[in-house]
Order: sequence, then structure tokens, then C-alpha cells
Amino acid sequence: MASEEVAADLADGLSSERGSATKKEKTIPPAGLMKAIIRAGENMETPQKGNQVVFHYTTRTTDGVVVESTKSNLGGRDVPLKLILGKSKMLKGWEEGLMSMCKGEVSMLKIIPELHYGDPEWPVPVPDDFPKDQILVFEIELLDFRSVKVVTDDFGILKEVIIHGQGWETPREPYEVKVRITGKVPREGKIFFQKDQEPFHFTFGKNEVPNGLEKAIATMTRGEIAKIFLSPPYITGASAIPDLPLEADDLEFKVELLQVIQGSFQWIAHCKTVCYVFTTKASFQMMVARFFVTHVWTTMVNLLNSDLEKVPEGLEMCVKLMLPGELALVSSVSGFAYDKFPRPDGVPDGANVQWEVELLSFEAVKDWTGMNFKQIMDDVEKIKGTGNRLFKESKFDLAKAKYEKVLREFNHVNPQDDEEGAIFAQTRNLLNLNVAACHQKLGDPSKSIEWCNKVLEGNPHHVKALYRRGVAYTARGDFEEAHSDFETMKRIDKSSEQDANAAIIKLQKKKQDAEAKARKQFKGLFDKKPGEISSVSSTDVKPDGPEETVHPETKPPEDLPEVEEQTLHPGKFWRLFNSGTSFFKNIARKGCAIL
Repeated sequence: MASEEVAADLADGLSSERGSATKKEKTIPPAGLMKAIIRAGENMETPQKGNQVVFHYTTRTTDGVVVESTKSNLGGRDVPLKLILGKSKMLKGWEEGLMSMCKGEVSMLKIIPELHYGDPEWPVPVPDDFPKDQILVFEIELLDFRSVKVVTDDFGILKEVIIHGQGWETPREPYEVKVRITGKVPREGKIFFQKDQEPFHFTFGKNEVPNGLEKAIATMTRGEIAKIFLSPPYITGASAIPDLPLEADDLEFKVELLQVIQGSFQWIAHCKTVCYVFTTKASFQMMVARFFVTHVWTTMVNLLNSDLEKVPEGLEMCVKLMLPGELALVSSVSGFAYDKFPRPDGVPDGANVQWEVELLSFEAVKDWTGMNFKQIMDDVEKIKGTGNRLFKESKFDLAKAKYEKVLREFNHVNPQDDEEGAIFAQTRNLLNLNVAACHQKLGDPSKSIEWCNKVLEGNPHHVKALYRRGVAYTARGDFEEAHSDFETMKRIDKSSEQDANAAIIKLQKKKQDAEAKARKQFKGLFDKKPGEISSVSSTDVKPDGPEETVHPETKPPEDLPEVEEQTLHPGKFWRLFNSGTSFFKNIARKGCAIL
């Protein structure tokens, strides 16, 4: 009988069922299991019950005849066996022997029939000519072991948690998630999919990732990092992973769940807060004193982006479970109320609360499946209009979430002709620039530059993108790059000269102010003798104040309000100078060298 066929059949029988429910504890008789270490392991740590063990094995008779093996040089497929101690159906002799081994160890286990395939109480199907009634010698090489969580009863999906997540919410259909992810074939070590820098988005229920990966991520919480192991039949086709190796014996994914986005609903509710302090005495009575009953407000609980935390976590949990017209009282401990959220006046530290919540309505976001291009773009205009309104109301996080949601959905839109392609590209560029404007308002010019670059990579002569990036460069202190963008604007489009010139005047004023601060900050630095320390008094550097208006405000070439440049702080003075020479030139100390 071919060793490969025997090993494959036994591996399927061992790994396809749970054995802990029916397997009886068996006492090992004297000399029933003997072990000889051929090669010591890497350390003294051994696997425990609940761990997944990955190992090669070779079965021999006491005469040295090879009966079966997972190793290719002995007729196997070179695919190691993967079992879970205490859960997978497993030979008693193997289980006891593996729990005594270290990673990398190679040992010989001599096992009597009652503790391997000859066990009459717990038989494992074997071929008729298999020597199950003989003492057998098993050579086992423990490749690895890990603590895993079983996602499916057939052990086809396993999860190894590296860093535990936060919060309570796990994704499900039709949620959208943002993750960092790397997929590889463990046997070959080949990476076939990698999104560990720029986050990867997908929506549950749309077959964008393998079915098994979706099931595993559905058990994760925000911030969790885990390794996910898939076996057939959970390795299914995925539209977002075109190079997925469907024929692989198993796949491994490393996933970091960054964000859970419930993109289907938007809720409006009335909420009244009643505040209590709970006692910690032995009686554990709930109410000691009522502090706050008058605060009533109408709020929009926006669940498009759970990271925004616009309401306390406990309130968000409540609203997600309600129906329109429902009136509910929800009691919450302080940890889910105002310990991690801006505390209203009258609510003491550590106070538990009770909310009276009435859900007025919710709005379902349209699913673009089955819609034609015109219908999709009409819906985009509505969403973009909402984002622009939120921007004007200074709700930049919410506006950014609107724009980014449309951009993610654009990954599934395919224009059918040149006209649709031009409209699609123009709308996408505009949304990218709107996201850039939000980042600028949120004080992150570097992110703003990244989003402008998305537009300029496809169209280097895009005037609005050049303007937006120039503003961001100015805020970051990269004055030469900003000046270059504004000059390029003027060369490309003569009608933009007024906006570009106004921006250059502001740039020059900011540069002069920054250089003046730098000179004051380094005043007297080179007047000291060797060994002396020059310090700058706090009075030498003036605090930042309102900027003087050098040029009348002009409207930037964008459909959003102009993003004001950020004030540079003295600690960022090094951004102002491109080299050591220009640095000393600006502080009027020529002839110096940087050591």
C-alpha cells in the first residue's frame, strides 16, 4: 500500500472530527508509551491542551519497515499534520507524547496497540492490511504549536490572537470593515496578497474575501490583531483578491481590524440623561443620589463610522438595537457612559447613568447593486452634498467619512464608455480633494498632501490639486515645494494667477515669520566660548498670535471653503531649511559648518 495514500486517509480521519466528547480517558499502562529524543527542541516550552500542533510523522514497525509518512522522501506529500490537543480526534499515544515535546524536537515514540490505531474503544478507520495490532514506532518532528480559537466545529477555520481588541462590537453583514491584511501560503512561504500599509476595505456578504476569512473576522473586535488559518472548503473565490490560490492545502492571513463601519443606517433620536452614583457597600443598592435630570437633547447618532465616538459607547449600543418609535430606558455603568467621553455639566466623575431614549427614525443608505451609472452618480451627488454641509458646519470627521465611503464604493463601479469614464474620474478627483481639505482642517497637512497626490498621479496638471497641495505644503513648512506648486498653477492656467499670487504672498509672510523666530531662538548660540551653553529666554520668542492680513481673501478653486494654513510652532523650525548652508544663511552666520 502506498505510504502517501495511507497518510492522507489517516490525516483526514484524525482532523475532520471532534474527539473530546466521545473519547474516554485511558490510563497508560507501564511501558505502554516510551519516548527517545533524537534531536532536542529550541526551548523548554511544551504545548498544552487547546493548542494546535503542527508536526511531521513517520510510522514504522519494530523491524524498521515504513508503514506511512507525511515526508516526501518516504512517500508522503510533505504536508505536515495539524491537530488540536484535546479537541481533534487523536491517538492517545500521540497526544501524551506531543505534550512532552518542545518546538523543533524530533522524538521516537514506541506505542502499544491500545494507545494507537488498535484501541478497541475508539477506533480510527485504517486499511485492512495496516498493522494496527502491533507495537508501532512513530518518529515525530514537532514543527510548531500555538494557542488557537476554533471558529468552526470542523476545525477548518482557526484563529490565533496576537493582540486582543477593544470594545464589544464585531462585524457582520452588511457591515464594512477596514483592515490591514497579509495573506500567504504557509507551505511555500509565498505572500499572495499584502495590504499592511494602506488599509484594505471590504463589505461583508459581497464575496470580496474568502468565506472562511469573513467568518473569522466576524469574531474580531476593533484593534485586534490575529492570525487566521483556513483549510478547504473555506478557501473560496474572492473578487477583491484576484491572485488567491484556490488549490492550496491551507492559507494563513495576518489581520488587524482597524475599524468597523456600519454603513447601512443613520439614526435620529431624542435622549434624556438621568445620572446616578452606585454604592460599593455590601448592600449593592443601585441609587444613592440623583444629580442630573434636566439635560434633554436631540442628537443624530451617526453610525457610519464607529471610530468617531460622537455619543457614549453605551448609548450607541442601545440605539443599534432599537426600532423606530421605540422608547427605552437604558442603565449604563460609568465605563460605557462618560468616563471616556466629554462629561456634561452636572454629571460627577465615576457616575453611572440612565438614558431615556426615543428612536425617531433611521435612514437606510442605498445599495448600488443593480443600479445603472446615472442612478449611482445621482446618489453620489446627494452623499457629497451632505458631506459638504457637514464640512461647512465644521464637522470635518463626519464629512470625511462621507467622502471616503463613496470612494470605497467606487472600487466596484465600472463606467461603460468614455463619457461615463470622464464623469467618474472627475467626481473621484473632487472627492479626493475634499478628503484632503478635511485633513487640512483637522490639522494633518501630511495626510492632505497624500490625498492630493492621488489626483496628481493621474493628472499632474490638475490645478485644484496643485493649489490644495501647495496650501498643505505651506502649513507643513515646506515652502519651496509650496512655491513650486503655485508657480505651476500659473503656468498651466492663467485664470488661476490671482489665487496663486495670493497664496505666494501668504507663503512669503509665513516664511519670514518662521525665519525671524528661528533667528531669535538661536540668538547668541555662536557668541559663546567653547564649553559654554547658550540659552534662550522665553521672552525672546513671541507667542503665536493672529496673522496679519496681507492680501484680501480669495476663494480657492474648490467647491469647499478655503482651508486655512496651520501656524508653525518653533519646534518645527528644521522644516524651514533644506540644507545646513541655507540654515546658517537664514540666521546670518555664514562660514559655519555642521559637525
